[in-house]
Amino acid sequence: MLSANSLPSIPPAGWAVFAIVAAMLVAIAPSSASAQSPSRSSSNLAPHPAASRVSALLLSDVHLDPYADPAKVAKLNAAPVSEWPAILGAPASPAQSQDLSALQTACPVRGFDTPNILWQSSLHAIHTDAARARFVTLSGDLLAHSFDCKFKALLPTAAHADYLSFVEKTIRYVVSSLRETLPGVPIYVGLGNNDSGCTDYQLDPTADEFLTLTAKIIEEALPEQDRAGLLATSPAVFASTGSYAAQLAGVPNTRILVLDDLFQSTRYATCGGKPDATGATAQLAWLKAQLADARDHHEHVWVMGHIPPGVDLYGTGRRLMTICAGGTPQMFLGSESLAEILAANADIVRLALFGHTHSDEMRLLTPEVSQPLDGAPAKSAGVPLKIVGSISPVNGNRPTFTLAEINPVSATMDDYTVFMASNLTGVGTTWSPEYTYSTAFHKTAFDSAALTGLIKDFQADPSARSAASQAYLRNYFPGDISSLIQFAWPQYTCAMNHDSPAAFAGCVCATRK
Repeated sequence: MLSANSLPSIPPAGWAVFAIVAAMLVAIAPSSASAQSPSRSSSNLAPHPAASRVSALLLSDVHLDPYADPAKVAKLNAAPVSEWPAILGAPASPAQSQDLSALQTACPVRGFDTPNILWQSSLHAIHTDAARARFVTLSGDLLAHSFDCKFKALLPTAAHADYLSFVEKTIRYVVSSLRETLPGVPIYVGLGNNDSGCTDYQLDPTADEFLTLTAKIIEEALPEQDRAGLLATSPAVFASTGSYAAQLAGVPNTRILVLDDLFQSTRYATCGGKPDATGATAQLAWLKAQLADARDHHEHVWVMGHIPPGVDLYGTGRRLMTICAGGTPQMFLGSESLAEILAANADIVRLALFGHTHSDEMRLLTPEVSQPLDGAPAKSAGVPLKIVGSISPVNGNRPTFTLAEINPVSATMDDYTVFMASNLTGVGTTWSPEYTYSTAFHKTAFDSAALTGLIKDFQADPSARSAASQAYLRNYFPGDISSLIQFAWPQYTCAMNHDSPAAFAGCVCATRK
């Protein structure tokens, strides 16, 4: 068992991240504004009786770090994954702290990811607080940052096949330990930019080895009726795009579409380091076909990816772009196609789930083209998008998971509660509710109507003085007692419902005026 002293201190890296944004954006923020009253409007949907809701566990960015005790890595590499719990759970090696510090120097990461002791603490809390969950969503980034660099530093003579095996065993360990914590509960596993058989942000768009190896792990965690479908009916789709469809357990007439949207990232490259649009093109075509089929079958849809569409506000600030002087904001994805496809189908897409930022966020995808795509009428104000906070404390944030309550009739998320760890290490860690959506924002559902009203109120409150704005700021970066985005609040609220460069710039420049 690791002791508190055996773990290195974790710097509050999140301060540095948003200090850069604030320095660039504070100059264009309004200088003053009157306090705003929190909105008393609510979703158009009447609250669904709590007794008939379906509970769901939402997870993201586990970033399990099997290198947290470097002396154990050779044993992990040689052992089957069935022996990993015993190896990882053994007492810390005598030089663990020094070895980890040296590894951090060889493979720099801005903080520290999830050691096994923290993951086990998370699982214990999930077993206690999410026992009613009917299904689990895991929206990507199961592997730690600099995963390939650390493997090569600790096992320099290992072959590529050994690395692929180590990657596969790490992902299997994460998924299997979660399945053991919630026996019989389906898990919809998505992949993120760190989940790769080569390196971060890289995959091959045709029969990728990593995707082929991972498919079996993901398939085994699905509802029984969907297990054969992933590999038997569309093996080429998953092996080339990391995409699959399944029925959402406990929510009738609803399918979930899972995308490895790394292929759409602005930073994507093949394992050879070359740009390639093949994967993104195939993935978007598959998504359109799935949405059309769901519409034909009168189904509701959830969509889950890892990297959210829209503006990367931190990247925009870091590059010191002057938006109102012709600068272009940095985007998470290489085009607005994903956002536009989802917004054009807002009448059937009930929820979009993403991760990646490690923060607790909400956005609304609204149509920004003159005509709906593929003739699909957008009969709703937009698609509610939830960015799920991380288990990993790499940014200095406390780990969190989210327990949601789903209306099984409409397939909307009625409510959710975020549970937060008491510290970043897993040593002596307790978990407790951080906040509940309905209590913090006085809404009866996390739907397009509710988010339209909330975001409108946020944008009318540029100094972030209202109770709702303060609640958002307080919970955005879990565990931080002051806001990391308060100085850039007007610009941040623009990013909440303006997911194209032009629309974001128009909103930001309007706030400046």
